[in-house]
Amino acid sequence: MNSDKHLETCYHCGEDCKDEIIKNEEEKSFCCNGCHMVYELLQENDLSDYYKLNNQPGVRQKGRSQKDKLAYLDDETIRRKLIDFTDGGVSKLSFYLPQIHCSSCIWLLEKLPALHGGVHEAKVNFLKREIYITFSESKLTLRALVELLINLGYEPLINLEDLEKNKKKEASREQEKSFYIKFGVVGFCFGNIMMLSFPEYLGITVEDQSFIELFGYLNILLSIPVFFYGARDYLTSAWNAIRHWGVNIDVPISLGIMALMFRSLYEIFTETGAGYLDSLGALIFLLLIGKWFQQKTFDNISFERDYKSYFPIAVTRIVKGVQENIPLSKLAVHDTLIIKNGELIPADAILKKGVGEIDYSFVTGESKPIKKLSGDGLYAGGKQMGGVIEVETTKEVSQSYLTRLWNEQTFQEEDTKAFLQTKTNIISKWFTLIILLVACIAGGYWWSVDGATHAVNTFTSVLIIACPCALALNAPFALGNSMRIMARFGLFPKDTEAVEKMSSINHLVFDKTGTITSAKEQAINFEGEELSEQDKALIYAVTSQSTHPVSSRIAQSLVSFDKKIDVENFKEVEASGIEGIINGKLIKLGKASFVNADNSMEKTFQTVSYVCIDNKVLGRFTLAQSLRKDIDKLMYKLNTKGYKISLLSGDNSSERKKLEQIFPNGTTMHFEQSPQDKMNFISKNQEKGDKVLMIGDGLNDAGALKQANIGIAVAEDAHQFSPACDGILAANKVKKLAMYLRFSKAATVMVYVGFVISFLYNILGLSYAVQGNLSPLIAAILMPLSSISVVLIGMLGTTMSGARLLGK
Repeated sequence: MNSDKHLETCYHCGEDCKDEIIKNEEEKSFCCNGCHMVYELLQENDLSDYYKLNNQPGVRQKGRSQKDKLAYLDDETIRRKLIDFTDGGVSKLSFYLPQIHCSSCIWLLEKLPALHGGVHEAKVNFLKREIYITFSESKLTLRALVELLINLGYEPLINLEDLEKNKKKEASREQEKSFYIKFGVVGFCFGNIMMLSFPEYLGITVEDQSFIELFGYLNILLSIPVFFYGARDYLTSAWNAIRHWGVNIDVPISLGIMALMFRSLYEIFTETGAGYLDSLGALIFLLLIGKWFQQKTFDNISFERDYKSYFPIAVTRIVKGVQENIPLSKLAVHDTLIIKNGELIPADAILKKGVGEIDYSFVTGESKPIKKLSGDGLYAGGKQMGGVIEVETTKEVSQSYLTRLWNEQTFQEEDTKAFLQTKTNIISKWFTLIILLVACIAGGYWWSVDGATHAVNTFTSVLIIACPCALALNAPFALGNSMRIMARFGLFPKDTEAVEKMSSINHLVFDKTGTITSAKEQAINFEGEELSEQDKALIYAVTSQSTHPVSSRIAQSLVSFDKKIDVENFKEVEASGIEGIINGKLIKLGKASFVNADNSMEKTFQTVSYVCIDNKVLGRFTLAQSLRKDIDKLMYKLNTKGYKISLLSGDNSSERKKLEQIFPNGTTMHFEQSPQDKMNFISKNQEKGDKVLMIGDGLNDAGALKQANIGIAVAEDAHQFSPACDGILAANKVKKLAMYLRFSKAATVMVYVGFVISFLYNILGLSYAVQGNLSPLIAAILMPLSSISVVLIGMLGTTMSGARLLGK
């Protein structure tokens, strides 16, 4: 079936059909049964648009049948290592797919749910060549999922020994090697083109026309790899954009390259000139140098962070019977951890002691606590909703998993697209279109005035120098650097959009307990019947299960009565209180209504928690109001800056008068607010046009944090973590909130400064280019320098603003 004259290419993967040619009813050719099968699979599921995104986008299938080698995936031990999470119904995992190479790959892989009903969701990270899959193991086993990916031509790279450490380095090395080969080929060709062009540079006349023709043809041969190999990325990107009726920043560059190439071919073949192939070689060589220099610069100033800076949460580890708080970075496999009610499980673990009531809503979006007993496996991201449990870690903390957890779609607002991001995309598109128009007008003018040579130089220079790269890079790097600076000073934003949105806030809503007050500094007293040592031990045992600021403060005052008592059926009722059973006795602490206490005569100006043991109210703990240091100065600064301020508290209104002395006149204060009440309050103000920042303790305020335009959770001991928030603020930095807001405005201003500088650069460059006073070579040098200078100005500006505003 082979053809001696020419080889047909496979419609799926684009490779030559050397061994066999398989034809389908539509007369399309395939190199093997595997490629043909994938094509039929896509056709059956109405996914043929895959081939419209790119020509022959598939991966070669021949020799890829390895189903008999996948039996190891049925082993339960291997399965547990590969699965990131499962609750028996929904499972999540990630695979490294080195075959991902184009937009068609992304399109096809994210259509996995359409290919198999067992796949719920598939997301691709193109830069990392990773896919994150959510699927149902009752409908699709792990082995079947891998087989499905292999059938599509994307065999996962599964290496259970240090895969995460090696795979990305290997991919990075391959990309770097490929770039240097391209750089070397282009440099070699460019150097030889220059050498062959010396006679023309020096004005040496050659009487024998054959030598001139020979040198011209040699230059053409040397220019072929420069054009088709060196400039391939730019040309392909531009073509894909145009095919989809779009315009990107590579379109004007590609037009300039083609103008030089085809004009040169015309002059050499018609013997009307020597062409501009030396300029073409220099242009692409300098573009590659600029690309390399940009990448090295961006690598050095990269703001990408790992979990050590993303999550300022600590864990309680037991070492030789002694509890100690350690940062996540020190957590190791086989460590024994204490997990209290409301705390996140930071790494995969095995339950050793206690009863787990694990809420995986941060992973699945559904809040259905799952009961776990000793010996059961627990997954990172689950939140304990019962009493204290002891767990032993089985995996290290996963940076990518925790990062994805914080960015789960479940905890994002529907309309989260940032203003600057949207404006940048719009400006870049119209800027490119305008540049194309200017280049055509300038080229046409000089063609009529001074001929083709001047026209081509002008047209090419305009397209090259007026590159909107700086516009596209400006905002991400300036705001990204701002994230890094904020994290250094105690506020950990989720993403650049959070920094941008902070700059537009005009209404701040504060929670009270644990936010503007500090439980650690509150004086505590007990009013009522004298408590026996046994009573105190029972109260400590129950309060030590909770991370709520009031419960933690009570437990701290009774720590000397720790008798290592086990608590059964521990429950924490949101915004009401806690309860647990010890030796058949029901112990309850919380609001008067929660324990059925009489509070009709209550006049206290303190936080109160009533105690009830075996249905008998023994009295109440009173915690003296203790505002955080300098909170009054914070309110003054916010008021002078014109911010609207509100207070929402779950406590009673007994402290209103004291709080009115701290907050500005006219502050809206609502007490005895449920979590739903807080959400409704924020929603109503947003309907009025307010941009609301909610700041709370992250425990009872998750709904309000999500509803607000920006939600910031205050972490007292950095134990609490709420994926519903947009940022985490160290408790001792609450007093600096006004400075963070000022800094976010300064960072946004630096983005606009970058826009202005970029526009001024382009206006200045265009003014020279349209006059024909700028060669394509100079334009090629200035283009990457402009991008780097704008990025560095944004980075430097935000760094200086951070040192001035946050370093005080």
